[in-house]
Amino acid sequence: METKKRIAILGSTGSIGTQALEVIKENPSLFEVEVLVAHSNAVLLIEQALAFKPNAVVIGDEKKYQEVNNALRAHDIKVFAGEKAVEQIVEMETIDLVLAAIVGYAGLASTINAIRHKKPIALANKETLVVAGELVTELARENGVNIYPVDSEHSAIFQCLAGEWENKIEKIYLTASGGPFRGKNKDFLATVKKEQALKHPNWSMGAKITIDSASLMNKGLEVIEAKWLFHLAPSQIDVIVHPQSIVHSLVQFEDGSLKAQLGLPDMKLPIQYALAYPERIRNNFKRFNFLDYPQLTFEKPDLETFTNLQLAFDALHKGGNMPCILNAANEVAVQAFLEDKVSFTGMSDLVFNTMQKTGFIKTPSYTQYVETDQEARRIALHLL
Repeated sequence: METKKRIAILGSTGSIGTQALEVIKENPSLFEVEVLVAHSNAVLLIEQALAFKPNAVVIGDEKKYQEVNNALRAHDIKVFAGEKAVEQIVEMETIDLVLAAIVGYAGLASTINAIRHKKPIALANKETLVVAGELVTELARENGVNIYPVDSEHSAIFQCLAGEWENKIEKIYLTASGGPFRGKNKDFLATVKKEQALKHPNWSMGAKITIDSASLMNKGLEVIEAKWLFHLAPSQIDVIVHPQSIVHSLVQFEDGSLKAQLGLPDMKLPIQYALAYPERIRNNFKRFNFLDYPQLTFEKPDLETFTNLQLAFDALHKGGNMPCILNAANEVAVQAFLEDKVSFTGMSDLVFNTMQKTGFIKTPSYTQYVETDQEARRIALHLL
């Protein structure tokens, strides 16, 4: 890399955004921060802007504009506010790569706009491909835009495919830790409280993704994302539970060979790989030692107890706007669970019932995806 890569981080105050900034800080000769975007955490956004001196920042919550602007005015950092600004900031010509790390459906519009403006995407927002995978991948093809996966599992698949682009994939295996409730039955899950669900055994993540991991919905969303990222049929995607989270995922080729990517659970590695691709860059992350893990184990996921994963496979097979419905209902369900308005197992029931009641569209347009998201949320909130 001769010149520094100028990065726009959408969702800079979240778990992925803050870790991406650590990677950038460690590699000042390779990267610089061009744009920072946050939803409402003005205090942390200001702190990040003062540390990294971006060209511009955006705060999604317009009520926080004055606070951010007052803090940054003297530092020659442009400040914008509002959802429209979040969407438009990616059009800046000085951006070389967009890290899409806004959580959930909220990240869709800005990612689509970045692709339309031919910006390469480091994708940490799996919901973008869950909600509108067909539309997004088609748009990326039309605009010659590369999408580099940041999720540890999809990054693992991507790394296993390096140098294998011409070779046929027979199957991919996405690994799942099984979350904090692996091996538990439905009776146990019915009484689970959010404090228990927010304790992930291996990874440190935001609240939404931690709950999704505990319910296995996160793995379901990753299955749908993998279909679009790697152009696979649903029958080519499998999930295997691997409690140690060392093997991040595997690819099986048509000759029967398996390739896997291994490493300690640390999101900074896939973030760094996506930002620096195709180069691998030195770092001081803790190294994996086989003797610390004399046994790596694998087991089948329990789809009867953790019905969310089955629901995601169902949505994938149905296609159309069904994954969009699944995602919207799940976002409502997780928020309700965090607010003690629905039980842990009640989340799956809510998603299932919303999928039954929301209108199905086989080949939706962008507008229809937006309308589907709104309709599914209305129905889910009504069912609550």
